[in-house]
Amino acid sequence: MRINLTKKDLVNSVYMQLGFSKQISENLIEDFLITIVNNIKFEKKLKISKFGTFSIRQKKSRIGRNPKTKEVKLISSRNVVLFKPSKEFRNFVNLKVNE
Repeated sequence: MRINLTKKDLVNSVYMQLGFSKQISENLIEDFLITIVNNIKFEKKLKISKFGTFSIRQKKSRIGRNPKTKEVKLISSRNVVLFKPSKEFRNFVNLKVNE
């Protein structure tokens, strides 16, 4: 089973399921992803109903150590993206299939 899902896989899925041309499918996927990224970047939060919420959190700078060399380094402050799945998404993932 494959672990990675690429944009090309998404484009082919839209192409096969909806019948749009590959160029239209690629534009659709690209616009969708750009919309998500821009919304998270500028609004700091994005909620997709029945899927989950993406948000940005500011992490403070801190001191870290290389476990091999024990060298101490300063880890700079940065923004990180968090994802919290919705209740529906969690239930779907944990759904038991009769074997």
